[in-house]
Amino acid sequence: MQEYNQSFNPGEFDSSYATGRLTLNRYISRTFGWMFLGLLVTFALAWYMAASGLVIRLLVTMPSLLMVLLVAELVVVLVFSARLHKQSVNVSRVLFFVYSILNGVVFSVYFVAFDVAAVVLVFGLTALFFGAFALYGRFTRTDLSRLRPLIFAGLIFLVISGLVLMLFDISALERLVCMVGIVIFLCATAYDTQKIKTNYQYFSHDAALLERASIYSALQLYLDFINLFLYLLRFLGASRSRR
Repeated sequence: MQEYNQSFNPGEFDSSYATGRLTLNRYISRTFGWMFLGLLVTFALAWYMAASGLVIRLLVTMPSLLMVLLVAELVVVLVFSARLHKQSVNVSRVLFFVYSILNGVVFSVYFVAFDVAAVVLVFGLTALFFGAFALYGRFTRTDLSRLRPLIFAGLIFLVISGLVLMLFDISALERLVCMVGIVIFLCATAYDTQKIKTNYQYFSHDAALLERASIYSALQLYLDFINLFLYLLRFLGASRSRR
């Protein structure tokens, strides 16, 4: 997504601005609607594959499946981001749901590795925290763009520490990584929610671009939710294992 005019204050912008009949509130609702559809596809597919045992059979047949899926997910996100201003709205929708399906296969492993009740509990906690910070991002008059350096630095920390944990079993670092991950993706949730308002203003001249920006924002919020869920699951799972 392109950089925006720094003089714009999201806190001063509300639903009185509209493009055609699409108000800001409807635009935000549509964006979150796409995100919820993506999450529904992911978790429904994950539950089915785990309950049916299909994921186990696939992993036995193809041990490298998860690595292939993770690479495919990265490719989809990169293509989506690079061609945002060029691809059609339908292509954007297809890429969004392709990512949701790929992630559903990956997530089925968590339904096997963790107790279903624990997964449901963490999902509920994730929805509660995500919703609270999304509401803050929607209604705060504070410009949350100042969070970008914090979020970027936090993501770098998560990547580096993740590599370290792959090489060394450091339980204290594991807890720290989970806590940082939770904070970073809560901040990202508020920031990405507020950015929907910015997109609405700057892309309102082009209905197709505005729709593609909506789907892209939905993908960002989807990733915020998924990552928040994973870090909460790891943190609470690690806590249970030490009892």
